Amino acid sequence: MLTLSVLDQTPIRSGGTAVQAIDETLALAQATEKMGYHRYWLAEHHGTKGLAGCSPEILIARVAAVTSSIRVGSGGVMLSHYSPLKVAENFSLLATMYPNRIDVGLGRAPGGDQLTSMGMAYGSQIGVEYYPAKVIDLKAFLTDSTPANASLASIKITPKPPVPPEMWLLGSSDESAKLAAQFGLPYSFAHFIYPEGAKATLDLYRDVFEPSDVLSKPQANMCVGVICAETQEEAEHLALSRKLWRLQLTKGELGPYPTPEEAEAYPYTDRERKVAESANKTGLVGTPDSIKNALEDLAGSHGLEEFMVVTITHDFGARVRSYELLADVFGLAPPETV
Repeated sequence: MLTLSVLDQTPIRSGGTAVQAIDETLALAQATEKMGYHRYWLAEHHGTKGLAGCSPEILIARVAAVTSSIRVGSGGVMLSHYSPLKVAENFSLLATMYPNRIDVGLGRAPGGDQLTSMGMAYGSQIGVEYYPAKVIDLKAFLTDSTPANASLASIKITPKPPVPPEMWLLGSSDESAKLAAQFGLPYSFAHFIYPEGAKATLDLYRDVFEPSDVLSKPQANMCVGVICAETQEEAEHLALSRKLWRLQLTKGELGPYPTPEEAEAYPYTDRERKVAESANKTGLVGTPDSIKNALEDLAGSHGLEEFMVVTITHDFGARVRSYELLADVFGLAPPETV
């Protein structure tokens, strides 16, 4: 049986507010925990009016506080911006407060535009090229392994949780797969960003994987965009918003998530319509049975047992319903009945 989990980007709806988006994140976490989803990851994005999740650590603390059993983590923390020591302290504290429930997923993407990224790095002489060393140092702080920088070896994290956070590397490229394999870490592939490269990248990760004190064999999951509804027509109507949002993203104008009606009324040029239609390649849109078949096909062809599902619709009820339909068709069990 496949394991299903959630990636939440904390989207701000057209006509809505960041406060509403955060309230919806908390409500969705509670709902999906009851449905039987395994993990709930929060994304990191900066400088956009369309996504409220600029600090996964803070959202993790809130989500973990209003849930009781679902694993909660980052999808991911953009480690290239930050000190590995501070990230280790944040997640060790979270793992102390919420034992055996915290994941730390790491990404290298900037999570925002170039100027915002420069602002995030203000005052630091450490560039993105140091990302692999930062991963090694973070792993060392969390697991008492050897850091990349030997001068950091005597640093001790406090508080030290009995069970360290589960550490994952996120990505959609050969380079990210090689790093996860080299460091013996679990790997989460972003199918919703780059579906064409999924199989080759996951195969590479498994082929070059080196056992570590964290993992003895490769472990991977895949993050897939999904919009599920009772009928194909309803699902495609909801997905109209995603197409316009995709266009906004390519233009660097990622505003609040539009309504289907706003998407229908948008005056697309021929070129813009082609860009918008490319959203079809990066997500699954359909009925419960069609989505189930598609995920099972992906699982079989890519050797996977877990999917992170990212679903955004303008109507929050439709978003919750999409996760509910998926849970029902896969026969997920609430924690109390497992």
